[in-house]
Amino acid sequence: MSSILFSHSYYYKLDAKQWKNKMPFPPLGTLYAASLLRNNGFEVNLFDTNLRDNPYEIESILKESKPKFLVIYDDGFNYLTKMCLTNMREACFEMIKIGKSYNCNIIVCSSDATDHYEKYLNQGADFVIRGEGELTLLELVNALERNQSYQEIQGIVFKDNSEIKVNSSRNVLQHLDDLPLPAWDLVDMESYKNVWKQSKQEFTLNIATTRGCPYKCNWCAKPIYGNRYNAHSPEYIVNEIKFLKEKFGVSRFWICDDIFGLKPNWAQEFNQLLKEKDLKISYFIQSRVDLLLKEDTIAVLAESGLEEVWVGAESASQKILDAMDKGIKVEEIYEATRLLKAKKVKVAFFLQFGYLEENQDDIQKTIAMVKELKPDNIGISVSYPLPGTKFYDKVKDDLKLKANWTDSDDFDMMFHGTYNSNYYRKLQRFVHKEFRKSQGFENLKHFSFSMEKIKSIVKLAYYIPSSLIDKILLKRMAI
Repeated sequence: MSSILFSHSYYYKLDAKQWKNKMPFPPLGTLYAASLLRNNGFEVNLFDTNLRDNPYEIESILKESKPKFLVIYDDGFNYLTKMCLTNMREACFEMIKIGKSYNCNIIVCSSDATDHYEKYLNQGADFVIRGEGELTLLELVNALERNQSYQEIQGIVFKDNSEIKVNSSRNVLQHLDDLPLPAWDLVDMESYKNVWKQSKQEFTLNIATTRGCPYKCNWCAKPIYGNRYNAHSPEYIVNEIKFLKEKFGVSRFWICDDIFGLKPNWAQEFNQLLKEKDLKISYFIQSRVDLLLKEDTIAVLAESGLEEVWVGAESASQKILDAMDKGIKVEEIYEATRLLKAKKVKVAFFLQFGYLEENQDDIQKTIAMVKELKPDNIGISVSYPLPGTKFYDKVKDDLKLKANWTDSDDFDMMFHGTYNSNYYRKLQRFVHKEFRKSQGFENLKHFSFSMEKIKSIVKLAYYIPSSLIDKILLKRMAI
């Protein structure tokens, strides 16, 4: 069977904000695809772009290995790839051009290529896979290997006599356990560990227990796994954790599902299996406050090793949450936060400013919530229009000059919101300062000889006057 070089198009070094964090994760989606193709007889290799300097480094690999196929298969579990950053798109285009110069069949599967397949085909890609890609990729490569027709394969886009042909979509996988474990052996794990050492945090690997999300927040795109929700069994995931712990000595995980633990009793079974196999781990997840409040969910998660949960709080204005079709209540954010803290689980908020019709009252409610609840961390963004969403359809006429951020720290408002980009950049910094002030005062109130807490208290000397200045400037900018 022919050789396949797998790659993807996310480069941490081309995203200064993320590279500064020094917490890179291997391309999980790419590893799933590589594993499936290898299990079906193909020789596979990985050019992992995450820690590379630029796309031109792929040339030496192509020259040496001479693969028949170059598969640029992005990690659909990482929100950074869903954002379709132009730095990464342009890097992918360069990889396509280099791959063609070595006579590779170029196959691309990514969120951006799903939404903008014509751009990738015009750059020289032979095929674009839309949506979830493993089964489509296997069928396509088998057809090409055997010189069989690919004209009717579901899920692909290609040029036929210069005309772009878009085939019908393929249904998503329902039985995820049918997939082999990701090809973790292809990853240069020591390189990842060396970068993580600079972050001063424990080395962490990413695993996914589910695919998809059934909720309908109108700004959230689901180009790969859609609105369906399918789950691995707890047995599959516990076996993967056992393997990763034994092979790489890792005990901390980012479970990178869009929504963790939606399937009834999944978390309970997961916790029981960890106990049976005597696997002690810590992990962090993304979830929803309404889901966390069901039955004994928080207690079970805490017992199984949950260290931190990121929740999509978004706003403390019910008006904005309803406009987003978020499906949660502000009081649920407050209740879930208090229950998580009571179980010693860290809670972090995703916050979003700039949604349509947001005003000062909405903004101030969100700031007040942060100061009152004192989450352990916050992540702030401005509303970002993603193709295929209702929100995108509402603002698409404003996106003539710019429809994608260059990197994840871009923060440009790409539509006509209540305020301009400069206002929201200043607001982001102000809210972070208010957050750090709240932490400092809390640590002062409950003083202990912890270096981290002492640093937080000392930094009040900066955050108090600095946030006051920002507050004055924001008032002027809002006029």
